[in-house]
Amino acid sequence: MAAKEFKIFCGNANRPLAQEIVDYLGVPLGESKIKRFQDGETCLAIDESVRGADIYVVQPTCHPTNDNIMELLIMIDAIRRASARRITAVMPYYGYARQERKTRARDPITAKLMANLITTAGADRVVTMDLHAPAIQGFFDIPLDHLPGVPILAEYFKEKGLENLCVVSPDLGGVTRARDFSERIGASLAIIDKRRPEPNVSEIMNVIGDLKGKTVIMIDDIIDTAGTITQGAQALLERGAKEVYACCTHAVLSGPAIERIGNSVIRELVVTNTIPLGKEKTIPRIRVLSVAPLLGEAIVRIHEDLSVSKLFS
Repeated sequence: MAAKEFKIFCGNANRPLAQEIVDYLGVPLGESKIKRFQDGETCLAIDESVRGADIYVVQPTCHPTNDNIMELLIMIDAIRRASARRITAVMPYYGYARQERKTRARDPITAKLMANLITTAGADRVVTMDLHAPAIQGFFDIPLDHLPGVPILAEYFKEKGLENLCVVSPDLGGVTRARDFSERIGASLAIIDKRRPEPNVSEIMNVIGDLKGKTVIMIDDIIDTAGTITQGAQALLERGAKEVYACCTHAVLSGPAIERIGNSVIRELVVTNTIPLGKEKTIPRIRVLSVAPLLGEAIVRIHEDLSVSKLFS
C-alpha cells in the first residue's frame, strides 16, 4: 500500500454528499455497512483494508442526531483499531453546536462533550463548516479546519445579477458573517435587532439600516424552525424593502419550517447540502448548492499537507 494513500468512508447521515465528494475526487467510496440490531444498537462492518491509509469519514451529525453521532464514533473507533495512519472526521454540520455555553445554572456544555467524544474515539483531525459558535474550535485538542459557507452562497448571488442589494443579518451575532457576505457581493449592510424569550421563539424589535427600495438578502448559518427568517422577511418588507431573498449554510428545517417558508414573502431560500433535504422538504422555493467541491479540495489539501485557508483567499 502506498504511504500516501487515502480513502473516504461515510455513515448514513448524508451518503449522497459523500458520493458527490468521491465523484469529484475520482476515487471510490470506501466499502462499509452500517445496520441496526433489533434492540437499536449500531452494527458496523468495514469491508476493506485501511491499514496505513489516511481515512476521511464523512458524517454530519444532523437528524437523527444521536444515531448519527454514534455511527461516527463507532466508525472512527473501528478504523483506528484497524491501524489507519490518520483519521479525519469530516462533519459538514456539527450537531449540538448551539449548546456551547451555560445560560443557566447546571446547564451542560454539550458541544464540548461532542469534541471530547470525537477525540477519544480516535479522530486525529476534524473538518467542519460554519460552526454556530466559532469558539467551538477551541474545544478540540486536535487540529480543526473550519470552512466557511459564505463564498459558495456569495458566488450564487453574484451570478444572479441582482441590483441595489442590501445584506441583512437576522441578529447581532451574525454581523461578521453578513459583513463578509456583503463585501463579496458589493452590497450595503443592515441588522435585525431581536430577542428570544424562549428557544425557537423570536421577536423582531428593530431594524438597523436603510432598506427602502432595496433587494434584501438575509443570511444565517442555520435555519431551524424558520421563525426568525420568515418573521424577519415580513418585517423588512414592511420597512420598505423591495423583495427578500434568504440563504444559510445548514438547512435544519425542523417542525413547521417548510410550511412557514412556503407561506412566507421570501422569493427564494438558498441553502447548501451539508444536511440532506428529504423529499418532504424539497419545494420550488428552496435552492440547494453543493459543498462537495469545497470539501473535496479541503481533503486533498489536508492529505498533501497544504494550506486549507488558501481556498478562501
